[in-house]
Amino acid sequence: MDIVTSEFFQRALIGGVLIGITAPLMGLFLVLRRLAMIGDTLAHVSIAGVALGFLIGVYPVGVGLIFALAATFAIEKLRKAYKTYAELSIAIIMSGGVALASLLFTLGKGFNVSVSGYLFGSIYTLDQIDIILIAVVTVVVLAAVWVHAKELFLLTFDEDAAAVSGLPTRYFNFMISVLTALVISVSIKIVGALLVSALLTIPAACSLVIARSFRQSVITVVIIAEFAVIGGLLIAGVWNLAPGGTIVLLLIAILLLLLSARRKFSA
Repeated sequence: MDIVTSEFFQRALIGGVLIGITAPLMGLFLVLRRLAMIGDTLAHVSIAGVALGFLIGVYPVGVGLIFALAATFAIEKLRKAYKTYAELSIAIIMSGGVALASLLFTLGKGFNVSVSGYLFGSIYTLDQIDIILIAVVTVVVLAAVWVHAKELFLLTFDEDAAAVSGLPTRYFNFMISVLTALVISVSIKIVGALLVSALLTIPAACSLVIARSFRQSVITVVIIAEFAVIGGLLIAGVWNLAPGGTIVLLLIAILLLLLSARRKFSA
């Protein structure tokens, strides 16, 4: 109870609950469109921005956000250049992000310990500015998905039909990428850049097991993510474990249980 009532835990819980809505929601669109690796790419690029932020003394999450948005522009440009091999854009940007991050780590040896918190997550260190930024991103993502729900549904399941019907697919593709970049940038302090893709993809993988419609998938990913975030924080707080890793392992456990249950009932 001392942990639950502490101010740092309550900030962690608020931040985790907000990310538990937006990350799996954007992850669902990425998974259904077979673009799950974009999450890893933007996370690695964000870490380069975080390292630069520490190096120049500017708010690290803000610089990471700028880097992630820049990477989104670059991915879209490269996808146009390599239309037949669109996945090359993801590999190229990820390689560049990792290379730049390693270079900045070398230049700023003194802040390597601080950056490690962004690699593996440091949800207990969330401050007021972090919570405000996460809340703003949550509002933006939910508003965009709510306003463009029909367009996103059509684009996700049949992009060719969406283009034929006159839908500006390029605009909506870019919008999804930008929203994903926003979510990832504010998520890396919660679960870490190395684990953030799990929060994007594993709830979506769970929903594919049990959901029977797109609406059910949207509801399912959020419920599963929130259960894992809240449960993971409580477990990590009581047993003094790494919260980011605990959340991800709980998500994997849920997925394994769902797969086992489906196999049992289908047998």
